Amino acid sequence: MDAKRAQEISTSQVMASVSFNGEPVYIEHVDQSNGQVTIHPLANPSSKQSVAVAELAEQ
Repeated sequence: MDAKRAQEISTSQVMASVSFNGEPVYIEHVDQSNGQVTIHPLANPSSKQSVAVAELAEQ
């Protein structure tokens, strides 16, 4: 995925299906300048992490 698409998903009112290492995640924040996103697993909202946007996959 690219940073522009991640930003579109994070601001959309419609929830898109996004995964990180095969696990469904929610995109909380996109830092387009360095290609990083803050995400959390749908099953565990308190487990936030920052990863490269390229590691996300849209289903």
